[in-house]
Amino acid sequence: MEDEKRISLRLPTKLHARLVEEARVDRRSLNSEIIYLLEVALGPEGGDDQSH
Repeated sequence: MEDEKRISLRLPTKLHARLVEEARVDRRSLNSEIIYLLEVALGPEGGDDQSH
């Protein structure tokens, strides 16, 4: 099992609603949807992205 870190996150109400709706459409939990979107935005782990 992967190590996990628990965080507390404040989101604007409208953004939260958008995420909840996207998670519903994608048949994911809200947590899984946020993880998926972050992974897509960040690209592959250990990638050679030089933009940082």
